[in-house]
Amino acid sequence: MTPQRKSLGKRLVGTNTLWIALVLLLLIAVFGALRPDAVLSVFTLQTTLVETAVLLVLAVGMTFVIITSGIDLSVGSVLVFSGVTSAMTMNALSGGDATDAGWGVVVVGLLVALVSGAAWGLLNGLLIAKAGIPPLIVTLGSFGAALGAGQLISNGSNVSGVPNVLSDNLGTGTTFGIPNLVILAAVVTALGALLLGTTRFGRHTYAIGSNEEAARRVGIGVTRHLMTVYLLAGVLAGLAGFMAMAYFRVASVTGHDTDNLNAIAGVVLGGTSLFGGAGSIVGSIFGVFIPAVLRKGFVIVGVNVYWQPIAVAIVLVAAVWFDQSRRRARDRN
Repeated sequence: MTPQRKSLGKRLVGTNTLWIALVLLLLIAVFGALRPDAVLSVFTLQTTLVETAVLLVLAVGMTFVIITSGIDLSVGSVLVFSGVTSAMTMNALSGGDATDAGWGVVVVGLLVALVSGAAWGLLNGLLIAKAGIPPLIVTLGSFGAALGAGQLISNGSNVSGVPNVLSDNLGTGTTFGIPNLVILAAVVTALGALLLGTTRFGRHTYAIGSNEEAARRVGIGVTRHLMTVYLLAGVLAGLAGFMAMAYFRVASVTGHDTDNLNAIAGVVLGGTSLFGGAGSIVGSIFGVFIPAVLRKGFVIVGVNVYWQPIAVAIVLVAAVWFDQSRRRARDRN
């Protein structure tokens, strides 16, 4: 079975992605009308993009996972673990302090972060696809295990000593006025969109999420594919940990408690169905930026920032309700 290809426009109209994009534009218009001097500025745009870059990388991997009708609650903890192992490795290679280390040490640190994320992703995939344990249970377990392991090897403290060459270039550096962190996130997102929308791997991801048993009967290697999807999510979580470390100049073991939920919320807000088989990277981009725009807008116009999660929750529930209504209407026809 090969799912029929649809144009980008039809996919946008066929899901609630278009409506989420309109919601995002409406939020920008409202906040822009209230404080045009502060909201519609280059500085606000840059800071919003930078603050969202790490979450966007997490959301790319989460989009693949949720389209297969799975879930990954561990990405925030894997981010922490990968950042800690990467920072400690760079410090070890530099005699205890990697602040003045060069690009060679940075490349090793990047590889360690990616491998650390891949290890947790592969473990999740094995337990879910091979052992048949529900994704919610597996990733809930790895959520606690990865965070605990990160705290154990760092003695519960943030790991400093991040190379200046990394922080100055990737963390806070710019190219033609665009933050390098944003450029990296954009490249990862574009590659993810191409992989999902134009390759056999992407079509198999949709097919498994639509009907896993049917996908298996037509010859799709469901077990191997699911393991690869969770491996991909783990690798991207490792990359996100490396990016966060470069930006904050420290491998933090705190402050990422809700990254997993924020990534899931962004993906679902963007139109990816929690029931699997539908969604897009383009939608996840819009979904991730809605909480970011709400948070930034509330701060600028002076609204209590605690309204932000309440507003996001309302939009999230509305998005899921819309998805369920659309599925019921489709089943009746």
